[in-house]
Amino acid sequence: MSKDIYLVAHGEAQHHVQGLVGGWYDSELTEHGHRQAQAIAERLAERLTGAPSVEVYASDLRRTAQTAAPIARALGVEVVHWSDLRERSYGEAGGKPDAWLEERTVLAPKDGNRLDHRDGLIEAETKREFASRIYRAMDAIAASPCPVQVVVTHGYAVTFAIAAWIRMPLESVGWVNFRSSSGAISHLREDDRWFNRYLMSLSETGHLAGLD
Repeated sequence: MSKDIYLVAHGEAQHHVQGLVGGWYDSELTEHGHRQAQAIAERLAERLTGAPSVEVYASDLRRTAQTAAPIARALGVEVVHWSDLRERSYGEAGGKPDAWLEERTVLAPKDGNRLDHRDGLIEAETKREFASRIYRAMDAIAASPCPVQVVVTHGYAVTFAIAAWIRMPLESVGWVNFRSSSGAISHLREDDRWFNRYLMSLSETGHLAGLD
């Protein structure tokens, strides 16, 4: 049986409009973000009509939980919340103004060790630490026999979820970035003959048209 995974980047959150650093800072969705979450739910319910079974996973932060809730209701399932699906932790910068982070960030070298760099921030996760837990979560999700899964996570985390899905070696992820906007859906698939893994679509936003 083939497997389809729909990666969802949570909707617009308070820290986006307030100009604050996200990461593990536990902001909630804005009113617009809640409308995005409902639009995502409607699109997935339409697309997954007739699916034999569906699982929904989400980060345990509030903005992802609030995005996942209407999706789970629309699909008639419960949400499984995993801290491994959280956004990267920016340590001391979480919840501070974006300008504060910009002034203090030490950029990783173009060449060299990009995986273990903390951007000059106290207690921030390295890319290796961040990617390792996303890889762990995606491996567990992929191991489930359920043929259709929805994973609600964060914009930056989408990069490493895709990298994990296509089995990109961890040592290579210091240079990769798959951009995903708020409320976007990306589609992953594994076929049931060759077991090839596909990125079917990246950061679909058609379902959000007309919400602004």
